[in-house]
Amino acid sequence: MGDPSDIARLEGPARSHFDLKFVARELGIKNSRQAIRFSANAIRSIHRGEFEAADGLMGQAAGLLNEARTQLAAHPDILYAGFYGDATKEYAEARLTAAIIAGNEIPGPTDLEVEWAPYLNGLGEVVGELRRYLLDRLRVGAVDEAESILAKMSDVLDLLAGLDYPDGMTGGLRRTTDVARALIERSRADLTTTVVQERLINEIRNERK
Repeated sequence: MGDPSDIARLEGPARSHFDLKFVARELGIKNSRQAIRFSANAIRSIHRGEFEAADGLMGQAAGLLNEARTQLAAHPDILYAGFYGDATKEYAEARLTAAIIAGNEIPGPTDLEVEWAPYLNGLGEVVGELRRYLLDRLRVGAVDEAESILAKMSDVLDLLAGLDYPDGMTGGLRRTTDVARALIERSRADLTTTVVQERLINEIRNERK
């Protein structure tokens, strides 16, 4: 029969292991929540045309995610848990929204230090932000710019729709793609309605001359 002390001596190493994991987890959760908040605020700033403020907020989010990633590197079971993945997705969405609206080069996942699955889901959610921007352009009569935005939305959909892999690998990308497709169809209808209305108004004006 084994000596009970053989079992008891496992307590110290077990506590040490889980104490370190717990500290890293708590920091990861805190930083991820803050990064999500900074990313959301950055997107709001982008829609207001405040790109410098948005860049500062995204920089803060990046710093928080980098710290979390460093602390969680020794705990991959936590690093790839939901909260960190959600935060990197929101961060990618902010960066990609800023790049597309500003007409800048689109950063890849390596540039953002984000895994492919959250990156692509973030890109898919950018479609919703672009729809909002498109509607803002239509309200001020910038039809050409709205058409350009719709083309970029369609490019995103073409990419995502071509990546037909199991949801377990892509983090539920199929659903993100379906939502993006619906938003694009609604945006196309809104744009078409605006174009037709403008054409009719111009025809009426010409007839009155």
